[in-house]
Amino acid sequence: MIKKPVKSITATALARNLKRMLDQVEFKRETLSIVRNNQQIARIVPGAAQQNALEAMADLFRVLSDEDARDWVRDSRIKAGIKQLRDPWES
Repeated sequence: MIKKPVKSITATALARNLKRMLDQVEFKRETLSIVRNNQQIARIVPGAAQQNALEAMADLFRVLSDEDARDWVRDSRIKAGIKQLRDPWES
């Protein structure tokens, strides 16, 4: 994994450009080093990556064989006590 270099910014520049700097941390996954009087006083780092269940399992069926996929669905229903999937939009 290649680490991006830490971007250094003065506390004054951060205060003047807070939204833009936070956007860089959030969307470009950059780390900011906050400097005041030529001393690093803080770092702002991106939060942990988040995925919803669909994103987390998106590649599951690509790596499972057809038989393993059927077994996984069967086993997940047995453990959850689900006999048949229901349509959530059905009234």
